[in-house]
Amino acid sequence: MTERPVQATIEGRWRDVAAIEGAFARGEIDQATWHARMAALIVPAYLGADNPRGQSGYSGSETDWWLARSLVADAIPRSGTLLDIGCANGLLMESVHQWCAERGLTVEPFGVDIVPELARLAQRRLPHWADRIFVGNAASWIPPRRFDFVRTGLEYVPLGLRSAFLAHLTTNYLTPNGRLLIGSYNEERDETRGAAALEEQVRSWGFNIAGRIERPHAHDPRVVRRLFYVDV
Repeated sequence: MTERPVQATIEGRWRDVAAIEGAFARGEIDQATWHARMAALIVPAYLGADNPRGQSGYSGSETDWWLARSLVADAIPRSGTLLDIGCANGLLMESVHQWCAERGLTVEPFGVDIVPELARLAQRRLPHWADRIFVGNAASWIPPRRFDFVRTGLEYVPLGLRSAFLAHLTTNYLTPNGRLLIGSYNEERDETRGAAALEEQVRSWGFNIAGRIERPHAHDPRVVRRLFYVDV
Protein backbone atom coordinates (compact mmCIF):
# COMPACT_ATOMS: atom_id res chain seq x y z
CA MET A 1 0.00 0.00 0.00
CA THR A 2 1.42 3.40 -1.00
CA GLU A 3 1.89 5.79 1.92
CA ARG A 4 -0.04 9.02 1.72
CA PRO A 5 2.35 11.83 0.69
CA VAL A 6 3.24 14.04 3.63
CA GLN A 7 2.42 17.05 1.47
CA ALA A 8 -1.20 15.89 1.33
CA THR A 9 -1.45 16.37 5.11
CA ILE A 10 0.18 19.78 4.92
CA GLU A 11 -2.08 21.04 2.12
CA GLY A 12 -4.89 18.88 0.79
CA ARG A 13 -4.97 20.62 -2.60
CA TRP A 14 -1.19 20.83 -2.88
CA ARG A 15 -1.01 19.80 -6.53
CA ASP A 16 -3.54 22.44 -7.58
CA VAL A 17 -1.81 25.08 -5.45
CA ALA A 18 1.57 24.19 -6.94
CA ALA A 19 0.16 24.53 -10.47
CA ILE A 20 -1.20 28.01 -9.69
CA GLU A 21 2.07 29.08 -8.07
CA GLY A 22 3.98 27.78 -11.07
CA ALA A 23 1.80 29.73 -13.50
CA PHE A 24 2.36 32.92 -11.51
CA ALA A 25 6.13 32.38 -11.27
CA ARG A 26 6.34 31.88 -15.06
CA GLY A 27 4.41 35.10 -15.66
CA GLU A 28 1.45 33.30 -17.22
CA ILE A 29 -1.05 34.85 -14.77
CA ASP A 30 -1.12 38.10 -12.80
CA GLN A 31 -1.77 38.53 -9.09
CA ALA A 32 -5.52 39.09 -9.55
CA THR A 33 -5.81 35.83 -11.47
CA TRP A 34 -3.72 34.07 -8.83
CA HIS A 35 -6.20 35.18 -6.15
CA ALA A 36 -9.19 34.21 -8.31
CA ARG A 37 -7.84 30.72 -8.96
CA MET A 38 -6.98 30.16 -5.31
CA ALA A 39 -10.47 31.29 -4.31
CA ALA A 40 -11.99 28.90 -6.82
CA LEU A 41 -10.22 26.03 -5.03
CA ILE A 42 -11.57 26.78 -1.56
CA VAL A 43 -14.62 29.02 -1.57
CA PRO A 44 -17.16 26.45 -2.90
CA ALA A 45 -16.14 24.03 -0.14
CA TYR A 46 -16.37 26.72 2.54
CA LEU A 47 -19.80 27.92 1.43
CA GLY A 48 -21.07 24.37 0.95
CA ALA A 49 -20.03 23.13 4.39
CA ASP A 50 -22.72 22.25 6.93
CA ASN A 51 -20.86 23.26 10.10
CA PRO A 52 -18.87 26.30 11.25
CA ARG A 53 -15.51 24.50 11.10
CA GLY A 54 -16.05 23.49 7.50
CA GLN A 55 -17.11 27.04 6.67
CA SER A 56 -13.76 28.12 8.09
CA GLY A 57 -11.83 25.65 5.97
CA TYR A 58 -11.34 22.94 8.58
CA SER A 59 -12.61 19.38 8.19
CA GLY A 60 -11.84 17.93 11.62
CA SER A 61 -13.76 17.64 14.87
CA GLU A 62 -14.18 20.31 17.53
CA THR A 63 -11.25 18.78 19.43
CA ASP A 64 -9.13 18.83 16.29
CA TRP A 65 -10.11 22.47 15.74
CA TRP A 66 -8.88 23.37 19.22
CA LEU A 67 -5.62 21.45 18.73
CA ALA A 68 -4.98 23.14 15.40
CA ARG A 69 -6.11 26.69 16.08
CA SER A 70 -5.69 27.42 19.79
CA LEU A 71 -2.01 28.15 19.15
CA VAL A 72 -3.27 31.58 18.09
CA ALA A 73 -4.70 32.25 21.55
CA ASP A 74 -1.58 30.83 23.19
CA ALA A 75 0.51 33.47 21.39
CA ILE A 76 -1.55 36.34 22.86
CA PRO A 77 -0.08 37.30 26.25
CA ARG A 78 -2.31 40.23 27.18
CA SER A 79 -5.67 41.84 26.48
CA GLY A 80 -6.03 43.86 23.29
CA THR A 81 -7.40 43.89 19.77
CA LEU A 82 -6.89 41.12 17.21
CA LEU A 83 -7.31 41.23 13.44
CA ASP A 84 -7.78 37.85 11.76
CA ILE A 85 -6.70 38.05 8.11
CA GLY A 86 -8.60 35.58 5.96
CA CYS A 87 -11.31 35.38 8.61
CA ALA A 88 -13.73 33.30 6.46
CA ASN A 89 -16.89 32.75 8.55
CA GLY A 90 -15.40 34.32 11.68
CA LEU A 91 -15.04 31.11 13.69
CA LEU A 92 -11.41 31.79 14.60
CA MET A 93 -12.32 35.31 15.75
CA GLU A 94 -15.01 33.81 17.95
CA SER A 95 -12.82 30.98 19.24
CA VAL A 96 -9.81 33.13 20.14
CA HIS A 97 -12.09 35.56 21.98
CA GLN A 98 -13.41 32.63 24.03
CA TRP A 99 -10.07 30.88 24.59
CA CYS A 100 -8.42 34.10 25.77
CA ALA A 101 -11.37 34.87 28.06
CA GLU A 102 -10.78 31.51 29.73
CA ARG A 103 -7.31 32.85 30.66
CA GLY A 104 -8.75 36.11 31.97
CA LEU A 105 -7.88 38.16 28.87
CA THR A 106 -10.22 40.44 26.93
CA VAL A 107 -9.42 40.17 23.24
CA GLU A 108 -11.62 42.18 20.89
CA PRO A 109 -11.59 40.45 17.48
CA PHE A 110 -11.81 41.97 14.00
CA GLY A 111 -11.65 40.22 10.62
CA VAL A 112 -10.97 40.81 6.95
CA ASP A 113 -11.47 38.51 3.98
CA ILE A 114 -10.80 39.00 0.30
CA VAL A 115 -13.96 37.05 -0.62
CA PRO A 116 -17.15 39.12 -0.12
CA GLU A 117 -19.33 36.03 0.26
CA LEU A 118 -17.22 34.78 3.18
CA ALA A 119 -17.14 38.18 4.88
CA ARG A 120 -20.95 38.36 4.60
CA LEU A 121 -21.22 34.87 6.07
CA ALA A 122 -19.12 36.00 9.03
CA GLN A 123 -21.30 39.08 9.47
CA ARG A 124 -24.44 36.91 9.51
CA ARG A 125 -22.93 34.47 12.01
CA LEU A 126 -21.62 37.24 14.27
CA PRO A 127 -24.05 40.16 13.94
CA HIS A 128 -22.71 41.78 17.12
CA TRP A 129 -19.34 42.08 15.36
CA ALA A 130 -20.63 42.78 11.85
CA ASP A 131 -19.09 46.26 11.75
CA ARG A 132 -15.71 44.71 12.61
CA ILE A 133 -15.60 42.42 9.56
CA PHE A 134 -14.21 43.93 6.38
CA VAL A 135 -13.77 42.95 2.74
CA GLY A 136 -10.32 43.55 1.34
CA ASN A 137 -7.10 42.09 -0.02
CA ALA A 138 -4.74 42.37 2.92
CA ALA A 139 -1.77 42.65 0.56
CA SER A 140 -2.89 46.17 -0.37
CA TRP A 141 -5.79 47.04 1.96
CA ILE A 142 -5.20 49.67 4.65
CA PRO A 143 -7.30 49.03 7.78
CA PRO A 144 -9.28 51.83 9.41
CA ARG A 145 -7.35 51.34 12.65
CA ARG A 146 -4.34 49.51 14.04
CA PHE A 147 -4.34 46.35 16.12
CA ASP A 148 -2.37 44.93 19.02
CA PHE A 149 -2.29 41.50 17.38
CA VAL A 150 -2.62 40.53 13.73
CA ARG A 151 -2.92 36.91 12.65
CA THR A 152 -2.16 35.88 9.09
CA GLY A 153 -1.13 33.01 6.91
CA LEU A 154 1.48 33.33 4.19
CA GLU A 155 -0.61 31.32 1.76
CA TYR A 156 -2.72 34.42 1.10
CA VAL A 157 -0.19 35.82 -1.40
CA PRO A 158 2.05 34.31 -4.11
CA LEU A 159 5.36 32.88 -2.95
CA GLY A 160 7.45 35.69 -4.39
CA LEU A 161 5.40 38.41 -2.67
CA ARG A 162 5.43 37.08 0.88
CA SER A 163 8.25 39.26 2.19
CA ALA A 164 6.55 42.43 0.91
CA PHE A 165 3.25 41.21 2.39
CA LEU A 166 4.73 40.90 5.87
CA ALA A 167 6.41 44.28 5.57
CA HIS A 168 3.05 45.80 4.65
CA LEU A 169 1.41 44.25 7.71
CA THR A 170 4.10 45.27 10.19
CA THR A 171 4.15 48.82 8.79
CA ASN A 172 0.42 49.51 8.41
CA TYR A 173 -1.51 47.16 10.69
CA LEU A 174 0.13 46.96 14.10
CA THR A 175 0.17 49.28 17.09
CA PRO A 176 3.51 50.13 18.71
CA ASN A 177 4.62 46.99 20.57
CA GLY A 178 2.17 44.97 18.46
CA ARG A 179 2.65 41.31 17.52
CA LEU A 180 2.26 39.66 14.11
CA LEU A 181 1.17 36.01 14.41
CA ILE A 182 1.97 33.75 11.44
CA GLY A 183 0.01 30.52 11.49
CA SER A 184 -1.10 28.15 12.55
CA TYR A 185 0.08 25.92 9.72
CA ASN A 186 1.21 22.35 9.08
CA GLU A 187 4.87 21.61 8.42
CA GLU A 188 6.93 18.45 8.07
CA ARG A 189 9.10 17.70 11.09
CA ASP A 190 12.59 19.20 11.09
CA GLU A 191 14.17 15.74 11.24
CA THR A 192 12.86 14.73 7.81
CA ARG A 193 12.12 18.00 6.00
CA GLY A 194 14.56 18.82 3.21
CA ALA A 195 13.68 22.48 2.57
CA ALA A 196 14.09 25.40 4.95
CA ALA A 197 11.36 25.82 7.55
CA LEU A 198 8.87 28.61 6.98
CA GLU A 199 10.20 30.35 10.07
CA GLU A 200 13.74 30.25 8.64
CA GLN A 201 12.51 31.76 5.37
CA VAL A 202 10.85 34.64 7.20
CA ARG A 203 13.97 35.24 9.28
CA SER A 204 16.05 35.37 6.09
CA TRP A 205 13.86 38.27 4.89
CA GLY A 206 15.02 40.35 7.86
CA PHE A 207 12.18 39.74 10.33
CA ASN A 208 13.07 39.03 13.94
CA ILE A 209 11.22 35.93 15.14
CA ALA A 210 10.32 36.49 18.78
CA GLY A 211 8.90 33.04 19.51
CA ARG A 212 7.34 29.83 18.25
CA ILE A 213 4.58 27.53 19.47
CA GLU A 214 4.07 24.04 18.11
CA ARG A 215 2.36 20.76 18.87
CA PRO A 216 2.11 17.39 17.11
CA HIS A 217 -0.36 17.01 14.28
CA ALA A 218 -3.49 15.22 15.46
CA HIS A 219 -3.41 12.47 12.83
CA ASP A 220 -0.01 12.40 11.08
CA PRO A 221 3.16 11.93 13.18
CA ARG A 222 5.30 13.19 10.30
CA VAL A 223 3.80 16.66 10.64
CA VAL A 224 3.75 19.35 13.34
CA ARG A 225 1.38 22.26 13.78
CA ARG A 226 3.23 25.55 14.17
CA LEU A 227 2.80 29.25 14.78
CA PHE A 228 5.53 31.85 15.18
CA TYR A 229 5.38 35.55 15.80
CA VAL A 230 7.18 38.80 15.09
CA ASP A 231 7.13 41.55 17.72
CA VAL A 232 7.25 45.12 16.44
